[in-house]
Amino acid sequence: MTHHWSASQIPSQQGRTALITGANSGIGFQASLELARHGAHVLLACRTQAKGEEAATRIRQQIANASVEAVLLDLASLTSIRSFAAAFSATGRPLDLLINNAGVMALPERRTTADGFELQFGTNHLGHFALTGLLIPALLAAPQPRVVTVSSIAHKRGHMNFADLQGETSYRPWPAYSQSKLANLLFALELDRRAKAQHSKLLSTPVHPGVSRTNLFANGPGTADLKGKLLHIFGFAIMQPDTAGALPTLYAATDPAIRGGEYIGPDGPLEFKGSPTRVKPNRQALDPEAARRLWTVSEALTGVEYPPLA
Repeated sequence: MTHHWSASQIPSQQGRTALITGANSGIGFQASLELARHGAHVLLACRTQAKGEEAATRIRQQIANASVEAVLLDLASLTSIRSFAAAFSATGRPLDLLINNAGVMALPERRTTADGFELQFGTNHLGHFALTGLLIPALLAAPQPRVVTVSSIAHKRGHMNFADLQGETSYRPWPAYSQSKLANLLFALELDRRAKAQHSKLLSTPVHPGVSRTNLFANGPGTADLKGKLLHIFGFAIMQPDTAGALPTLYAATDPAIRGGEYIGPDGPLEFKGSPTRVKPNRQALDPEAARRLWTVSEALTGVEYPPLA
């Protein structure tokens, strides 16, 4: 699809409004920085206002005329998600770009969101499912709306355990993470199918950043298990910086040639790092029956439906 694509190739984003979850660090921060650099008005969605304001300040220090705004959004709380979506909708502004980026990874012990969902499934998938659904009217009001959902190569080891989605019977950190990232892909591809079925202008594109040095590694897997230890020892040798990790997201968010349903990741060996290109999801991510089932379960759990794309 492309070779050695860099952020300098982003077309002008003037007049576009972008919302990025988890915008205060890692890929979310780098994507926010580059979109602001290219003229977008960027809403930095963060769990605390302080983190959002700090990120906004850092961007303004690098880009004098950056149009950035810190907004409070906790994906582990449906109340917070509804409150943000209602406030944004009340402004009457269209939303050109939604980047579902925030995530938690491989938490050593099972923890839950404010609504009692297992934290990884609840934050990584259900929170973004609810947010996207509530913002669909604002997205459809934009001329060329895009939803970019950040998955992971970990989806390849993922399995949708519909009998125990929330890890209540048995919780293991990595399988729970992989399942949440598979859910991201199933969701993004199902959103694309629904948009196409309605002849909608909405583009839904899943991406993955390869293996990138971000706060996910610092805040997620402990060194308690062998996998965690190995990641800490060898991780930095195989990881790319978050500036490079953000490129698949930025490419999917801005490139004029992108089509809905394409999956974008790095072109290097094992997709660990490299330049953004079209990559193939694993077979289980392409199962439309599993995607529909996940969609129905997600509607029931969050209470959010997608009437414009039903």
